[in-house]
Amino acid sequence: METLLEQQRRYHEERERLMDAMTKQMLHPSKTHREHINSDHMLKQLLDRYMESTTELKDLYDDKDGLRKEEVQSLSGPNEFAEFYSRLKAIKEFHRKHPNEISVPMSVEFEELNNIREKPSEEFQNMVDFTDEEGYGKYLDMHECYERFINLKGMEKIDYLKYLSTFDQLFDIAKDRKNAAYRSYLHMLLEYLQNYCHRVKPLLDVGEEIEKIRDEFEDQWTDGSFPGWPKEASGALQHVGAHLDLSAFSSWEELASLGLDRLKSALMALNVKCGGTLEERSQRLFGTKGKRLEDLDVSMFAKSKPGKAGKTRDSERHKEIAFLECQVYRLSEILSEQRASTRDNVQRKQARTGEERDESDEEHFSDDDSDDDENDIPYNPKNLPLGWDGKPIPYWLYKLHGLNINYSCEICGNYTYRGPKAFQRHFAEWRHAHGMRCLGIPNTAHFANVTLIEDAVALWQKIKSAKEDERWRPDTEEEFEDSAGNVVTKKTYDDLKRQGLL
Repeated sequence: METLLEQQRRYHEERERLMDAMTKQMLHPSKTHREHINSDHMLKQLLDRYMESTTELKDLYDDKDGLRKEEVQSLSGPNEFAEFYSRLKAIKEFHRKHPNEISVPMSVEFEELNNIREKPSEEFQNMVDFTDEEGYGKYLDMHECYERFINLKGMEKIDYLKYLSTFDQLFDIAKDRKNAAYRSYLHMLLEYLQNYCHRVKPLLDVGEEIEKIRDEFEDQWTDGSFPGWPKEASGALQHVGAHLDLSAFSSWEELASLGLDRLKSALMALNVKCGGTLEERSQRLFGTKGKRLEDLDVSMFAKSKPGKAGKTRDSERHKEIAFLECQVYRLSEILSEQRASTRDNVQRKQARTGEERDESDEEHFSDDDSDDDENDIPYNPKNLPLGWDGKPIPYWLYKLHGLNINYSCEICGNYTYRGPKAFQRHFAEWRHAHGMRCLGIPNTAHFANVTLIEDAVALWQKIKSAKEDERWRPDTEEEFEDSAGNVVTKKTYDDLKRQGLL
């Protein structure tokens, strides 16, 4: 029974109510991690519905079929009263045929939404499906990706904890190991990371993030600066040669004055046959003036060599794998918080005994709210680190391990380490190694306990100069004996021999 104008009014009302509901949802405080994720998913649903209503409303205003214009003319024409009574008659006839039809106003639906927000039901508390390992969006569950990685041919067999720290360091993998199995592993890894992003960050447009890095990737690939792919492997195969502007030439005789080499270079740039005499080359090149490559005769183009076609396919395959790696870099950066939490959780689980793990599982399944550790904040006035049970560790243990002392490393980006044990261990970890690699310095034992960039650079220069002094110099250190029995250096011996004094 809705007319087009009534549909427009309803869509306008729906958009206003959706905007109000999204505002209330954002202002509603989310106390736990679960509530925060559920709130984002609710906002995503409201936003999608808002976009659908806007699209429908725009189509009605565009009025491509002209029905809205006809309806407006019928209401504003000379017979507006006849139109009114005809519609009134249709409404009465409808209610006569459907006497028990109940009309539910739109306000009731949004009032129920407000009630759910205040007192969430069980369905609202579990809006997304997560595995037990993921802890409703707290941690990553990458066991399947880890199993696929360690089964790749030629890959180092590492444990799961190290894999969580290094799964995005794809630039350290040799290029010859990046085969079809490796590409399949990247697809599997990307599929999980994208799916996890949609579940944990529903308001984030992953597709838009991928499109943002596409242009940057194209520039890096062309320049050969993309990590893990040197220029000789990533350079796009282009036709060799330099293009020639033919607008300045009025005949092929003028082109012939450029010479064989220049004509060959211009023909190769167009991928046109470049053989023949000077006249044939100039005539062939002049024949392309003012024409598109699609309009030229197929026989004019040079046939691609089998080796060149295979090389092109390899280049395209390498570029596809490199772009998959680029997406992994971006998604791992987006999920850096969950990744760090996952490493801490795995370490915490490894430190527990079997009984402690069983007790933790029983507490987890017996508690309806998995975020009690966030609701019940433990009393921790001295800001002590938390143990595996979520409670502060004893103060004597805190002092024993020196966790009250903070160490900062400029090479790691001014990252702070608590306690001497963590500080000494970090010199062999990925963050410090990456910082040293960015400085162009090998992470050897010479640089132990060096945390300042200036000191590391100065020490590296000193080591290089010392190695230069110890290097063997044959011109000054290699000895020769002349005809008189005198021992001289190689340089002196060559000079005497050249002058004929030996």
